[in-house]
Amino acid sequence: MRSLLFAPGNHARRVEKALTLAADGVILDLEDAVAVSEKVSTRPIVTEAFGKPRSGKLYVRVNAMTTEWCYADMVAVVQTGLDGIILPKVEHAHELQAADWLLTNLERERGLSHRIDLIPIIETALGISNLSKICQSGTRTRRLAFGAGDFTLDMGMVWSRSEAELLPHRAACVMESRAAGMDPPMDTVWADLRDTEGFIASARHAAALGFHGKMCIHPDQIALTNAAFSPDDATIARAKRVVAAFEKAEAEGLASIQLDGQFIDYPIVQRARRVLDSAR
Repeated sequence: MRSLLFAPGNHARRVEKALTLAADGVILDLEDAVAVSEKVSTRPIVTEAFGKPRSGKLYVRVNAMTTEWCYADMVAVVQTGLDGIILPKVEHAHELQAADWLLTNLERERGLSHRIDLIPIIETALGISNLSKICQSGTRTRRLAFGAGDFTLDMGMVWSRSEAELLPHRAACVMESRAAGMDPPMDTVWADLRDTEGFIASARHAAALGFHGKMCIHPDQIALTNAAFSPDDATIARAKRVVAAFEKAEAEGLASIQLDGQFIDYPIVQRARRVLDSAR
């Protein structure tokens, strides 16, 4: 997944429109986008969307495990048509384990034939501090997401346009995911809808760090995100040349060559093959 678009769960028309867009997945939100007074009444609006046509996967962001709404959120939305749960503000491995246990029992009880995905958002200092344990919690979780808005609030940081203050924490998400054998993580949203250049820079920087996708809060961000996390034509063409040249050299007994002045050996070729896999 490259792009996950948030849609407020309490706006039926926005939900219906979001499902038709080109995002790889849509997140129907029961958490930050929904007022406390509407938490309960929004659940049936969200589940009504499960049977509607859609172009990508469908996730629901429930409320955090530490809130009074999380359990009932999950009981309400775990049913046919749901691809995954987004679990916000995860700070401990046991929260992920409890959510996984609940999902397993709901799936069994309701006879669901598919296994629902579970993506935790790491967005507090405590969550980052416990990142290794969270990634190695032994649950169904295949990838996590990083949330800069709540994280910088928790840390008392200024969320700058350059996002330099996020670098070590983004890198930690990628490293701990890799160490635990998980898929690469999803990157944070970009809050300034007027700053398209800033958004593109943020997405490209995240891709360079090893993230494989980004959460979005506006339809205009979808195409930009998909492009940032997909190899362009020039990169694909270069990768094909690298692989072809190296395979020819390898057949002749060589394990390192030069192509256009660049030294190429097995790690470089492996990276080129990853580009081609991503393009496919």
